[in-house]
Amino acid sequence: MSNDSQTQSLVFGLPWPELNDGLFYDDVIKPSDSELTLIEFYSSKYKNSAPSQGWLQRIQNGQISVDGRVVRDPNTILRGSSELVYHRLPWKEPDAPHALEVLYEDDDMIALNKPSGLQVLPGGLFQQRTVLTQLSWRMRKQTSSLASQESHPVPVHRLGRGTSGILLCAKTKAAKTCLAAYFADGTSLIGANSNRKMQPSCTRKISKIYRALVTGILGEDKVVINQPIGIVQYPGVAKGLYVASPSGKPALSKVEVLEKDEQQNHTLVQVQIESGRPHQIRIHLSFIGHPLLGDPLYIAGGQPRCFDSEFVDENYAQDGGYQRPVNPVPGDCGYYLHAHRLLLSHPTTDEIINITAPLPPVLQTQDEVRRSRESQSI
Repeated sequence: MSNDSQTQSLVFGLPWPELNDGLFYDDVIKPSDSELTLIEFYSSKYKNSAPSQGWLQRIQNGQISVDGRVVRDPNTILRGSSELVYHRLPWKEPDAPHALEVLYEDDDMIALNKPSGLQVLPGGLFQQRTVLTQLSWRMRKQTSSLASQESHPVPVHRLGRGTSGILLCAKTKAAKTCLAAYFADGTSLIGANSNRKMQPSCTRKISKIYRALVTGILGEDKVVINQPIGIVQYPGVAKGLYVASPSGKPALSKVEVLEKDEQQNHTLVQVQIESGRPHQIRIHLSFIGHPLLGDPLYIAGGQPRCFDSEFVDENYAQDGGYQRPVNPVPGDCGYYLHAHRLLLSHPTTDEIINITAPLPPVLQTQDEVRRSRESQSI
């Protein structure tokens, strides 16, 4: 039995405040770090956060306390078991949408239509302007019943900041465990089949279908991409950048051409991913020579546009941190990718749930555009 979700009119989301609340980072000094000075500790342990001069600025600004007391002397000697707290000052985060549309909701889960430009979880410059924050604020409003008080909705997978469409969130711990396993199972099955023909399993509990607009005209109407995806060091991305790599982990994408635009040299495609590697669709389509239209990062071959090591200028930003990387990074927007359909077994009832996120006009076929106009004129 299939339960096709109906797009609801419910939209929620509070406008973002001018500044966020800042952040607090706690540390306890290990015996091996005792006798270090305050500046030595932070500039060596957290050099990805700021250069030494930046940490010096933070210390002298009174943003670091030792055992509950603000310390401004960078040469203060640290003792084992001392508790350090660094307060990152509030800042204005980059512009981001705040409104979220509810596509499906029950006691176990909620599916949202995430707009492009909104980050899912905190990271980098976006600590407050995230989907998770809006979910938290919505939960606080719904405290009239015991059930809502016990509900703590969290995303169970990620979408890139520039990607729009269906984001599935769990509302209970049991649902989170189950749904997270669904996503993990698909990736692990592809990994298990990596030495064979990488055929998708018919026992999968979840299926994800995307729409994308790519550069160039695909020669074949259907393409299966099984290029492994690995990590390389990349300036401005501390944990490394995901790219097409022969030594990477197995990944599988099935691409189907929906419409070709010879005049504009674009192709509209549907992509079903059988694994969930980060940035998989962007990497796979660029690997076959058809990067997403407007993608600032990935180019043909599934590699970044450049590996230039000069990723920061010589000045440091307010609060002593590094300036934004000069090179493109994964969170940059501009490409056209939309999580269009999600088919899954309900985590509690095992009923088949079919969720659809409305397509932005740029990702609609000509027939879909025409039908949409006709329905609006009725």
